[in-house]
Amino acid sequence: MANITTPNTPISWRPDQIHYFDADKILSESLYVTATTKGGDIQGDAPAVRVPYVDDADSAGFVAEGAEIPEDDPELDEVLVYTRKIARLVKLSREQYNQPNVASAIAQSVRNDLIRKMDRALLAQTAPVAPAVAPAAGIVNVDGIVTGDAITTNLDPLVDLIAELAANDATPRFLIVDPLAYAFLYKLKSDDTSSNQGLLSAATDAPTSPILGLTTQVSNALPANSGVVIDPAAIVSAYSQLEIATSDQAYFTSDSVAVRATVRVGHTLVRPQRIGKLVIGDVEA
Repeated sequence: MANITTPNTPISWRPDQIHYFDADKILSESLYVTATTKGGDIQGDAPAVRVPYVDDADSAGFVAEGAEIPEDDPELDEVLVYTRKIARLVKLSREQYNQPNVASAIAQSVRNDLIRKMDRALLAQTAPVAPAVAPAAGIVNVDGIVTGDAITTNLDPLVDLIAELAANDATPRFLIVDPLAYAFLYKLKSDDTSSNQGLLSAATDAPTSPILGLTTQVSNALPANSGVVIDPAAIVSAYSQLEIATSDQAYFTSDSVAVRATVRVGHTLVRPQRIGKLVIGDVEA
């Protein structure tokens, strides 16, 4: 009599393990979660999330007591958010997969990888070439965002950029910089180059956040020596749950286990004039 084993039985008798994790929790460090406004979730490359919004008007005014209030027709508009899947597939021998703590370590590694890929998509993804509509262009590659002057000796260009964005009705909340820009900011001196007193913090203190009221984060997804100032309300995103699935059938002939992780993301800048970018540091042309 043949042994009854999982490889010899229908999938319903030994189903693959699929786990769904709320992206807002498991991917909470991603800029998609912290620095955008989620408009929805969708599955598939063809469908789009249609996000309605009212275009800001400047028609409110004073009226005399008892006078007729002029009618105003609000501008109703919408944006389309197309998504694409970010995925990773890991192959492990069954013996390796069953070692203590290996499954959790692999899950953590995959999570970190997905966060890096999501942030790179949001910040620096190359714009799609028509007729393609996704992956969406990263922030630094979107036309219409405000470009500030370079920061070379002080924070005045950042102050000016924040002011210009505020004049566009933005509420800037985040300053995202690459590691080189971050280091440059904290090497700025408070008086002259002979001083060890940092403009942002004492040389012996740990760098602090925020900078000029902006929550500051470091991401190597940005180009070197650059930074972006973000108003989350100006960016509409769509992202799915994180799905992690395992299968002992995909690599049946090698007695190995497949671990697959997927998440779907997309975004669009509703009001690019409320997002800014600038060079930070002495960059040769």
